[in-house]
Amino acid sequence: MYSNLTPSPGYRGKVRDVFDLGDSLILVATDRISAFDVVFGEPVSGKGKVLTRISTLWFENFPDIPNHLLETDYRKFPKPFSLDPYLEGRSVWVKKAKRIDFECVVRGYLTGSAWKEYKQTGKIAFIEFPKGLPESYRFEDPIFTPAKKNDIGHDENISEREMEIAVGTELFSQLKYYSILLYKIAHQKMLAAGILLCDTKFEFGLWDGKPILIDELLTPDSSRYWDGSSYELGKTPKSYDKQILRNWLETLDWNKNPPPPALPKELIQELSQKYLELEEKIQLCLSQKST
Repeated sequence: MYSNLTPSPGYRGKVRDVFDLGDSLILVATDRISAFDVVFGEPVSGKGKVLTRISTLWFENFPDIPNHLLETDYRKFPKPFSLDPYLEGRSVWVKKAKRIDFECVVRGYLTGSAWKEYKQTGKIAFIEFPKGLPESYRFEDPIFTPAKKNDIGHDENISEREMEIAVGTELFSQLKYYSILLYKIAHQKMLAAGILLCDTKFEFGLWDGKPILIDELLTPDSSRYWDGSSYELGKTPKSYDKQILRNWLETLDWNKNPPPPALPKELIQELSQKYLELEEKIQLCLSQKST
């Protein structure tokens, strides 16, 4: 836990603590885990450090796309944060950008909420798609399915047009372009490790009037990573992400409201193991030069 030198977080999110330093922030990834917007009582030991390392690896892999990072070594943070060893490996010092209140979701495969919408309406993100597509179908080109961030309740899936009207055509085009580009590059890189990047969400903020990447990047909390060897049309492949927790919860008679059920030790261990395995595979893929 935090040392006595560190003040209380200005904002405590579901899994992250935020310290506001004026024009910058300290973001701390805790070991808390959430699903369906509910935080569970049992931590996943080391999770915050794994997510921070994965996110930092991806940020460093895209040097041409501006992001919010100022420093990842807590010893170089402003005092008193530089004196708190709890922050080691699980925190970043970042620019305080003006958050764009939309999630930029990119999907390469038909699953999750998109699969549910398609089964019910024949549409994905309010766009008509051909009939008869199976679950886990790979789209010919990744699709952009934005969501509006809500401070209360769940995020809301919206159409591209709705987001474009809200943020303006120029900014919308930039965000969509960056999002699809990032997804395509990351998907291609992960194929080398036999991992399919199914879908992911990006968050952006404005800094000096220009969009920059903020929050986390391509982590197993913000993305679906599938085991490529188990990929089969009509089925959901094995996961290296938080979907492991969601799948287990779907087997319970739980209304997805607090209080949450207790997580068994075996499930916590599986989550921890899969996150570490994914980190190793990402490190391997990003260490290889493109051919």
